Amino acid sequence: MAAGRIRRVLIANRGEIAVRIVRACRELGIASVVTFSEADSGSLAVRMADQAALIGPPPPTESYLRADRILEAARATDCDAVHPGFGFLAENADFAQAVLDAGLIFIGPLPDAIRAMGVKTEALDRVRRAGVPTLPGYAGGGPDADYLDAARAMGYPVLVKAAAGGGGKGMRVVRAESELLPAIESARRESARAFADERVFLEKYVDAARHIEFQVMADHHGNTVHLFERECSVQRRHQKIIEETPSPYLDDGLRVRMGQAAVEAARAVDYRNAGTVEFIVDAATGQFYFLEMNTRLQVEHPITELATSIDLVKLQFRIAEGAPLPFAQDDLSQRGHAIECRVYAEDPANNFLPQPGDVLQAVEPWGPGVRVDSGVGAGDAITMYYDPMIAKLIVHAEDRAEALRRMDAALSEYVIIGPTTNIRFLRDVLAHPVFQAGEATTAFVERHFEGWTPPQDQDKPPDAALIAAALAEMLLAPAAQPANGSAGAGDQAGEMDRFSPWARADGFRIGG
Repeated sequence: MAAGRIRRVLIANRGEIAVRIVRACRELGIASVVTFSEADSGSLAVRMADQAALIGPPPPTESYLRADRILEAARATDCDAVHPGFGFLAENADFAQAVLDAGLIFIGPLPDAIRAMGVKTEALDRVRRAGVPTLPGYAGGGPDADYLDAARAMGYPVLVKAAAGGGGKGMRVVRAESELLPAIESARRESARAFADERVFLEKYVDAARHIEFQVMADHHGNTVHLFERECSVQRRHQKIIEETPSPYLDDGLRVRMGQAAVEAARAVDYRNAGTVEFIVDAATGQFYFLEMNTRLQVEHPITELATSIDLVKLQFRIAEGAPLPFAQDDLSQRGHAIECRVYAEDPANNFLPQPGDVLQAVEPWGPGVRVDSGVGAGDAITMYYDPMIAKLIVHAEDRAEALRRMDAALSEYVIIGPTTNIRFLRDVLAHPVFQAGEATTAFVERHFEGWTPPQDQDKPPDAALIAAALAEMLLAPAAQPANGSAGAGDQAGEMDRFSPWARADGFRIGG
């Protein structure tokens, strides 16, 4: 069991989630140390943290995925805890165990829970025995003939999935028997590259599906609750781009049943801290099925925070210190409606290809009920090494209709000059009658936005933004070293350029 006050935490991540955790540390009075690669030496997270630790070159395999360097940085900076954020090593059971073996607090679940939910076939077996509904499937591991027989028994379409997968990697929808074996081979190759594990399994694929997940929190005293749902049906390449809560699909009865199933799934692996149980719901029948459990803080956690008025990151710290949950299930409720849009440097008109490049200017929206979680600003670069997400734009309002209007207004005010972004695409998705009616399924983008191109009369940046971008390109100094010092290899960084606009920055904006 975790115990003891956390004084100094190593944040083993980058970008907007590292910024988010730094901000929580400030409010809790906990010193923050952010790890960074050479590509992130001038990042906002590094500038905000109390200290920063260089852990290697830009490729993640040489920095953010190097558990040995991360633990060395934790020891060198006298940290007593590690927060993994999401992605990278956040769901790596061996890393969590190494943190504990080093005498540090891991701000997340126990390694055994990460391991059990990390192998999807084992996770399905665990939750099935706990009474949670699961899709028909085949665990894999046999010869090709067994995959073919299982797919015939389930009926097409089927889904090929990586046993150690996540984020849409190693996933293939198969609609005909002739496609199955090539899809399995392709999924194996991708899974081996992404997860060093080529195992794949089959599940029945639901075409008219809603993707709905439940946030769970569990302490070290046997208390587990859910903090309601988030609908994540709007996706591209099996990756979410818009999330909202409450789900426009669920009624009160289905919400209660799915919430209880989420709690039972967490209890099946003796879960602790923050996690997310994901379900597929057959929109035609209302039957729901366990999909997977993400054993970490979720990208879309802000909409839950706004709808419940609970700071999930600060709660993660308190649970890790050994405190019990400060509420029971019956104490929890939601207010209003929250929506999150993920703003990416990508080209939706060209298969959503990432668009690396320098951000010459970024003007973020603000106002009542508007929140921007960002790790990128003017003068920063979107590199080929990492996910191209620029920011998460979140709004909260009294009802869904008002939240949709507020989100469209906020997107219309968001100016990013430099890389191509998906902002115009997001506005078109929000305006579509199917989405407006709350009827979008996981096939929504594929069915309604195939061949999408930006409108010819799309909004142009205002003159002021263009002038500011030109000035930024001419005048901004090269990325400054962090003013707080770098702990990597024991060297101290130089002073921040006093003319840099970041010398006066105090973090990302949360409004409303």
